Amino acid sequence: MYSSEESITSPPFAPEKDELAIDEPEGPPDGGYGWVCVASCFMVNCFTWGISASYGVYLAHYLSANVFPRATPLDFAIIGGFNFSMAMLAAPAVTITARWWGTQVPMLIGVILLTVGFISASFATHIWQLYLSQGTLVGLGGGFTYLPSIAVISQWFRKKRSLANGITAAGSGIGGLIFSFVTQVMIDKISLAWSFRITGIIVCITNLIATLLIRNRNETIKPAQRAFDTNLFRRYDVSLLLTWSFISVLGYLAVLFSLSDYAQSIGLSSSQAAAISAFCNLGTAIGRPLIGIASDHYGRMEVSGISTLVCGLSCLAIWIPARSYGLLIFFALSNGANLGIFYVAIGPLCVEVAGLVQLPSLLSLSWLSTVLPATFSEVIALKLRHHASPRPYLHAQIFAGVCYLVASVCMYELWRVKRRQKQALESGK
Repeated sequence: MYSSEESITSPPFAPEKDELAIDEPEGPPDGGYGWVCVASCFMVNCFTWGISASYGVYLAHYLSANVFPRATPLDFAIIGGFNFSMAMLAAPAVTITARWWGTQVPMLIGVILLTVGFISASFATHIWQLYLSQGTLVGLGGGFTYLPSIAVISQWFRKKRSLANGITAAGSGIGGLIFSFVTQVMIDKISLAWSFRITGIIVCITNLIATLLIRNRNETIKPAQRAFDTNLFRRYDVSLLLTWSFISVLGYLAVLFSLSDYAQSIGLSSSQAAAISAFCNLGTAIGRPLIGIASDHYGRMEVSGISTLVCGLSCLAIWIPARSYGLLIFFALSNGANLGIFYVAIGPLCVEVAGLVQLPSLLSLSWLSTVLPATFSEVIALKLRHHASPRPYLHAQIFAGVCYLVASVCMYELWRVKRRQKQALESGK
């Protein structure tokens, strides 16, 4: 795959001239303090998205226990979606705050919001209070903590950019693996309230350490940190990337949040259902660095497209017929890395499309493109669920599989467009 420096296009896809200066002359150092930033971002992923990825355990508990009597399954689905959509909705505010005060200030705001969100959720007695705490505050906290960090890794790496992003993204798998088991144990052995309080204390300490360690290279790169860059938005290649983001996240959360309840719907116990979420996160932890290595060697768009296609096919060919504990473990473990391909690949893909200078601006657009699917993906999945059917999740499974298949077509078209640009550049030399 060609490098970001070659992102010079021919009409009708040509960017503005000032968008072509996408890397500083000496290039990223490909290491050094960058590995400390990788460790920092790994911790952020572990204790933001990792905890959000284990929401399926909370969802299964809410659906099986009458914790909030007046709440409906859709309420709980929306609250889980808020963990992701509120984080993405915060992107413009995060981008502006980072431009004014640097990377660490918005991250510190995020740590405070996360902590307050989990602690206040422990005192919730009405569903609207859960919307505000576990939904809105936790979602915004995750966004303010995570979003400023994602652009930092690509500033430190070029040849190992996808590997570094894969390692950091694996943090969500480790966090999800840990909290899928620990959350269920805390709920069963202690209480739902104390599970929130303990989680709040953990996220406060770990994300504070990660925030203090991270360093950006903005003084060298001088990135254009625009909250909503209309010039980028009008580009065809950017539109393809945003469409892929939208549709792949729509499929991702439908699978991620449904797995635990699906497991119980086929007769598995709550502990086995929690284990399914844990195996999915284990697959994420193992697979995402491997996807990063493959992307650096074989091309970031190529690997992203293949991973998206594999997700769609596996949902239709493996998840639908999975009626046993063993087969469901196989699906969760083997697809853990591919399901959330958006979160692994979006940083390097944004560099491929627009370059390092435009990275924060394009990331802001990418986060905004996922607000609606993050909010309504599990709502759609639960609406498609039929309790009276012997296969209650069949339509939701088909929905998720089709989302991934359509998204893979978008990524193929993006790869085709960028290949044409490369060929046009080479023929002009």
